[in-house]
Amino acid sequence: MDHVQYMQLAFEQARRAYAAGNRPVGSVIVRDGAVIGHGLNTVAADRDPSAHAEIAALRAACRQLATLTLPAATLYTTLEPCPMCLWAILETRVSRLVMGARHAALGRTDIGDYTVERFLGWTKRPLEIVTGVLEAECVELRLKWMREQQAR
Repeated sequence: MDHVQYMQLAFEQARRAYAAGNRPVGSVIVRDGAVIGHGLNTVAADRDPSAHAEIAALRAACRQLATLTLPAATLYTTLEPCPMCLWAILETRVSRLVMGARHAALGRTDIGDYTVERFLGWTKRPLEIVTGVLEAECVELRLKWMREQQAR
């Protein structure tokens, strides 16, 4: 499988989150060609501010492999990870991050000038970054959710 195919799996997780009334974010972790973890945002459903898709996927992968680190793994996520999630990605030693939508593309102002790259510059931690995979689809779904939230 390639980046697009794995991102499609993450996007399916995002659609599941959206259908359940949560923020539409999904993540999948892959190592050696196998999906070792997946997650979707369940913040609203669980009333848990840490229930982000990336955290769920990291927990699932670590549990499945009985480890605290995931070297040589790639994390696919439909939205640029927040600082909390990025720190967890770095702590588990994921090697590559593949993103769909970026916060800037959504016009978000609630996170200031944050980007994954700025955070990495601050921490001086290594992480390969791939951007723009299924970007239009990921942006469209998130913007749809944001419009619905504003209408409430």
